[in-house]
Amino acid sequence: MIVVAGESLIDLVPLRPAGHAPLRPLLPRPGGGPYNTAVALGRLGSPVAFCSRVSSDGFGEALLDGLRAAGVRTSLVQRGPEPTSLAVAEVGADGSAAYRFYVTGTADRLFALPAELPDGARALALGTCSLVLEPGASAYEALLRREAGRGVFTLLDPNIRPGLVPDAGAHRARFRGWLPSVSLLKLSEEDAAWLGGTPGCWLAEGPAAVVVTHGGRGLTVRTRAGVEAAAPAADVAVADTIGAGDTVNAALLHDLDRRGALSRRGLLALDAAGWTEVLAFAARAAGVTCSRAGAEPPYAAELD
Repeated sequence: MIVVAGESLIDLVPLRPAGHAPLRPLLPRPGGGPYNTAVALGRLGSPVAFCSRVSSDGFGEALLDGLRAAGVRTSLVQRGPEPTSLAVAEVGADGSAAYRFYVTGTADRLFALPAELPDGARALALGTCSLVLEPGASAYEALLRREAGRGVFTLLDPNIRPGLVPDAGAHRARFRGWLPSVSLLKLSEEDAAWLGGTPGCWLAEGPAAVVVTHGGRGLTVRTRAGVEAAAPAADVAVADTIGAGDTVNAALLHDLDRRGALSRRGLLALDAAGWTEVLAFAARAAGVTCSRAGAEPPYAAELD
C-alpha cells in the first residue's frame, strides 16, 4: 500500500478563461497536492490510503466522498470541527495556475502524528502546504523521518507556494534537512529555482533519484547511479495545469511499483530506457489532467 500524507482543500476554479470580468464565477473542486495524488493513485488502481486531518464541515464531507469514490482508504484520516482550507485559483491564458490560500485556523493544520501506519504500507508520499503550515508541518516531518527510518520508500514533492512560506531561508534549510529521509525527490523547475541547488547537489544529500518537471518541455530524471533520462510532455489542448504535478507523483509511484522498482535499490537498478518509459507514462497521465478543467486525474483505462 502507498500512503499519501498531507493537506486536502477546496480549489475555487474560475468557470471562464482569464480575460473576463474579475468577478467571474468560481467552481468549488476538491484539491490539495497530496489529496490529488491520492485520488490519482486510486484511479490508476494502486492500493492507497490518505493520511491527513479533514474538517467535519460540508467541504470536508465532499473531500472524503471524492477519496472513497477513487478507492482511497480513509482509516488514517483525522477529523476536526475547524473549517476546510480554500485555494482560489487564477488561471492564465496558457492554462497555468496561481493560487491565493485561505488557511488560518483550518482543520488540516492541526494534523497529529499517527501512532503507526498500516503493516502493508510500503511507500509514503508527502509535500506542498502540509510541510509549511504549523503545527501540522512538524508532525508530517516527524512522519517522514520515522517511516524513512523504518525503511519505507518515500517521495517528496516540495511544491513550493511562496506566499505561504513565512521565512524563505529557514524553509530552504529545512528542505535540505529532509533530503536524507527521501528516496525519490520530484519537483518542478520553478520549485528548483526557488529552493536553489541542482539535482546533483540534492542527490548527494540523500535521494536515490531526482525527477524534475519542465512544463511543456516534459520531464527529466537523474539518479545516484549516474543514469539520466527524459521524456517529452504529452501533446494536448491545455484547459489548465491544476493537479498536473500531483498526477506526475501518482504516475511515478504507480509505474515504479508495477515494475517492482518501488525501493531505493529499484530506482538505482533502472536503466535509461526504463526511466524513459516511466517518465513517458507520467507525462501521458499529466497530459490527461491538463486537458480538463480542475484537478481531474485519469483512470487507468484512459492510459491503456
